[in-house]
This record gives sequence, C-alpha cells and structure tokens, in this order.
Amino acid sequence: MKLFKEFKEFAVKGNMMDMAVGIIIGAAFNKVIDVLAKKVILPPLTLLTSGVNFKDQRLILKDAFLNASGEILTDEVAIGYGALGEALIDFLIIGFTIFIVVKFMNRLRNKAQDSEDKTVTTPKDIELLARLTDLMEEQNKLLKSK
Repeated sequence: MKLFKEFKEFAVKGNMMDMAVGIIIGAAFNKVIDVLAKKVILPPLTLLTSGVNFKDQRLILKDAFLNASGEILTDEVAIGYGALGEALIDFLIIGFTIFIVVKFMNRLRNKAQDSEDKTVTTPKDIELLARLTDLMEEQNKLLKSK
C-alpha cells in the first residue's frame, strides 16, 4: 500500500503532469513534422532530381542473390543514405520549429515579466516582488538620511 501511495504522489506531481503533456504534444508534433518533410519538402526535391525518389537512394555493397526461379536467397547489402538524408531534413525542420517556438515563448515571458510594460498584465508574484524592491529602496533611503 505504501508503494502505491508513493507512486500516486510521484505521478500527480506537477512536473510529471507537465512531462506527460509534453510527450503527448511532442508525439502529435512529430506527425506534423513527418508530413511536412515527406509530403511538402521532399516532393519538390524529388522533382529537382528528375523524379528520383530521395528516400530510396542507397549505395549497394552486395547485390541480392537469386535462384533460378527468382526467389531471393540472400538479401542485398546496402547503405541507405537517402533515408539518412530524410532523417536529417526531419531533424532540421524540428530543430528550427522548436527554436522559433522557444524564441516566441521567451519573448512572451520577457514581456510578461517587464514591470514597466502596462499593455500586459503583470503576474502577481512579479508585481509583489517589484513592490517589495521599491519598498526596500525607500527604506534604505530613509535609513541613509538618518
């Protein structure tokens, strides 16, 4: 029973819930990036390479061995550099998209934490800290004047 209680405390913690939400959003984001890379970016690259399908590009090290009836006895050995290129394109798209999202979130956070900006409502904790800083400065001025 104690183990179940510890697991419940672990699973209900805020960080665990945030991580679960992040994983779910990441899985959905992965599908979007996959479609973006395979259905939007790679087809024009295929068109530019005269119809050569990029993901099927490979360097064959050893051909497949067939018997007289055409059945494969040994598979071919090949380096799939096209699949590597596709994975690198996926990585670049994901990296750039995450960079843009983080940059946007940092801009929003900095704008929200700016106590001088009146267009955005300042969170209560930041407002209280700003007020506390002002009170401490005022108190220091009073103590110095005595």
